[in-house]
Amino acid sequence: MSIHLGDVAPDFEQETTIGRIRFHEWLGDSWGILFSHPKDFTPVCTTELGAVAKLAPEWAKRNTKVIGLSVDPVGSHTEWAADIADTQGATVNFPIIADADGKVAALYDMIHPAADPKVTVRTVFIIDPAKKVRLTLTYPPSAGRNFNEILRVLDSLQLTDHHKVTTPANWQEGDDVIIAPSVSDEQARALFPNGWKTLRPYLRLVAQPR
Repeated sequence: MSIHLGDVAPDFEQETTIGRIRFHEWLGDSWGILFSHPKDFTPVCTTELGAVAKLAPEWAKRNTKVIGLSVDPVGSHTEWAADIADTQGATVNFPIIADADGKVAALYDMIHPAADPKVTVRTVFIIDPAKKVRLTLTYPPSAGRNFNEILRVLDSLQLTDHHKVTTPANWQEGDDVIIAPSVSDEQARALFPNGWKTLRPYLRLVAQPR
């Protein structure tokens, strides 16, 4: 099945490196990052899991749980974690799903037969506390994922969920944002009493709300 933005993320029960979990129950009221890799002991993904582990304080600040996935069994994941710690200088501090039967890969459309019918493609899903899918990304096997970009989008989603704004190209935390088109100037005066800069009637820049 294809997963679209706004869909409820499919729930599942599967073995992981922390034991058997039910996904929605494990997420609780947190945001979630689900990311897959083709198989264990692959070079690009070794660097990625190390990068994700090093970002643990950033995920925590954003009330976000991360979880990896591949088709290999738990024992393989555990052995791989030792390599990751040794080569990347980071202990894997999040669970990895052992999707040996491909159940989760099928639910999340992670098997692309034209790429490889036996392994999962390298996908990322951001899931909000209502269990809605808010972002999907699919990467080629040769390009490592940019988890700073995933943090940036997470910041944008959390900001724009609480304020009537959107974020412009290349936005970073603290930059000006855009007043949402659905907000009239009259409404904007109440929401943003310090004013804003109008570049076009549809493009109004304002300081990022805190």
